[in-house]
Amino acid sequence: MNYKEIQIFLETKVDLYNQPLFLKDDPISIPHSFSKMQDIEIAGFFAAIFSWGNRTTIINKSKELMRLMGNAPHDFCLNHTDNDLIELLAFKHRTFNATDLLYFIAFFKMHYSNHDSLEVAFTKWMQKKDETVENALNGFYHYFFSLPDIPERTRKHIASPEKNSTCKRLNMYLRWMVRHDKKGVDFGIWKKVSPSQLICPVDVHVARVAQQLQILNTNKNDWQTALDLTAFLRTLDKADPVKYDFALFGTGVTENKL
Repeated sequence: MNYKEIQIFLETKVDLYNQPLFLKDDPISIPHSFSKMQDIEIAGFFAAIFSWGNRTTIINKSKELMRLMGNAPHDFCLNHTDNDLIELLAFKHRTFNATDLLYFIAFFKMHYSNHDSLEVAFTKWMQKKDETVENALNGFYHYFFSLPDIPERTRKHIASPEKNSTCKRLNMYLRWMVRHDKKGVDFGIWKKVSPSQLICPVDVHVARVAQQLQILNTNKNDWQTALDLTAFLRTLDKADPVKYDFALFGTGVTENKL
């Protein structure tokens, strides 16, 4: 495909997948179960962090955790008792276990005791000149692990550009919170980050389709890959490059070939 054909293809696929029908089979359905901003933030964060592997399993484990939190994650994180935490000890999703979960809850208790929104946990590390969310992601990593007695095993669940990760799950989470349109999928509840600053989430599906389209010419999946992909997508839509995540991921996960 030439450049114009790629643009038409991706725009067509965005229209196809950026629709409410996308919700039922995607982890973003978890925060869509809530209306309170803080519940959306916390439920979305867990659903994003759990997002590797089978999507049905991701959704089911996220729902299980929300039930354990009384389907009120913000209130649970702020006001839980020791007995409430005991109820969580059997929870596990792949390599994410109760040790990790208890630290996440401790972080949320600390943060929401001081702030109304999780947005500031990312944006306070950004400078006006920042073109992307790179500093936000690096700053969030250090802030998230600023509590005493951090379980070393938990660090693997939060990525950062400093560690040369694609940061797929956090970039996806930021897309959910920041992007705003009238399609009803992304929330757009955070206003201090612009959609133009987002980085496209890169997983095996997105990378494969981008390679087939010859947008990417590398087999590496690292932070530079995410930057390179997003740089190309900005040439298609400078204001909202990450909308093409719908096209790349949707095509990769639901269609066998282009």
